[in-house]
Amino acid sequence: MRLLIIEDNQRLCQAVAESLRSQGFAVDTAATAAEGLQIWRAADYDVVVLDLMLPDGSGLRALQEMRGQGSKTPVLILTALGAIEDRVRGLDCGADDYLVKPFAMQELIARLRALLRRPGAALGRTLTLGNVRLNTSARIATVAETQLDLTRSELIVLETLLRNQGRVISKDRLGECLYDFQQERSTNSVETHVHRLRKKLASAGADVSLRTLRGLGYLAS
Repeated sequence: MRLLIIEDNQRLCQAVAESLRSQGFAVDTAATAAEGLQIWRAADYDVVVLDLMLPDGSGLRALQEMRGQGSKTPVLILTALGAIEDRVRGLDCGADDYLVKPFAMQELIARLRALLRRPGAALGRTLTLGNVRLNTSARIATVAETQLDLTRSELIVLETLLRNQGRVISKDRLGECLYDFQQERSTNSVETHVHRLRKKLASAGADVSLRTLRGLGYLAS
């Protein structure tokens, strides 16, 4: 899952980003509406967290531009503006949820996961293929009743492939789910994570195949 935070409070933004990365998200950040829109256009995001009071104007303008371009990406407004009229305006402009500062980090994460569990969204609570099961909230993967010892990156690869079982996922798309713009990656890092995950699944007796389709990507079946 890839997430964009548009928030000018650097300390808050960093704290939220670190918490979400620990939950398996790849996170990019922006401090202004203009920067946020530029980054948003450069990648395929699963959800956006948007502040309203930004240095270059209201975040509502950025939201309206996203919706004006046909984007259906879930957007959660995170702001100090808590009046009823502010909430109504934000939701009417196309936001999917609205959370007022100060807030509990656990509630923010729960709200984001709830958004991504909506029909047509990206996130289900539990993913299953054959005898492989992944609890996306607890970040626990099992084969039959055996828990797998997976790294953060291996969990992200498994989650992405299980969400798209039966469909080919390109190497570039897997890379987008694994890394945000600030993280360095080697040319073969995606292949390395898939290879290690494949070995761990096989060792645990998984009846799931992670196939490599040369020139196309990867397929879980």
